[in-house]
Amino acid sequence: MRLFDSHCHLDIAEFDADRSEVLARARTSGVTSMVIPGIDAARWDGLLALCDTKEGLNPALGLHPMFYKQHTQQTDIKRLEEQLSENKLVAIGEIGLDFYDVQGGTNAEGVGMRRSGLNRERGGEQLQYALFESQLEIARTAGLPVILHVRKAHEEVLKRLKKISVVGGTAHAFNGSVELAKRYIDLGFKLGFGGMVTYEKSTKLRELVKKVPLESIVLETDAPDMAPTLHHGARNSPEYLPEIAQMIAEIREISIDEVAKITTQNAKDVFNL
Repeated sequence: MRLFDSHCHLDIAEFDADRSEVLARARTSGVTSMVIPGIDAARWDGLLALCDTKEGLNPALGLHPMFYKQHTQQTDIKRLEEQLSENKLVAIGEIGLDFYDVQGGTNAEGVGMRRSGLNRERGGEQLQYALFESQLEIARTAGLPVILHVRKAHEEVLKRLKKISVVGGTAHAFNGSVELAKRYIDLGFKLGFGGMVTYEKSTKLRELVKKVPLESIVLETDAPDMAPTLHHGARNSPEYLPEIAQMIAEIREISIDEVAKITTQNAKDVFNL
């Protein structure tokens, strides 16, 4: 069984002490490929170095909307364009819009999130719009897919995707309606499902997993965040991806091997690997 983690932040500090061991355990569990999305420009060099030295790790670079205060519109966007000419990226991401306006606490499933809070403060929306649109333009010019981060902003994101068309990508941690899912799929996107689907209270999310085409699903961990239920409160890890695959198999009443085969191919297709 070969699994593809389409969204894993293996480059960040939470893995500094044991990154090689985590990666070895992930490979033992069947996770043979990962996409490592960028968060901010300060981390890009380390992310690229990691992917360059570890087989099966594929880099994406982007400016995460939750950290828009850390980004500089002109400088960081220019640097992203320069990185494209110097490195082989599989996507632009993690990019998008985040208008979640509860400070800290838990998400809809009652699960703690360390990077929560935002975002309707004065000027914040316009800064996010500008960063998002600039990165969509870069992706369109480069012919690269994008990795979307969307919270409380689906209509705003879809509006901009129609205006600045890209070759598709992934809608990370998707938890919208079936109708929203179809709109993203029609634009060439795969839907990312991760640890939240393993929680018993995630009834709406599980129903969504049952209804959308398996050919439109990719697996993800979002490690070190969004750990599956068996690891609630602990650091998430790509080695837990089989637990997500197993839950999707149970929801859809198919084998985990079929889930692994199809979702891995979906990820390879969308990232042109």
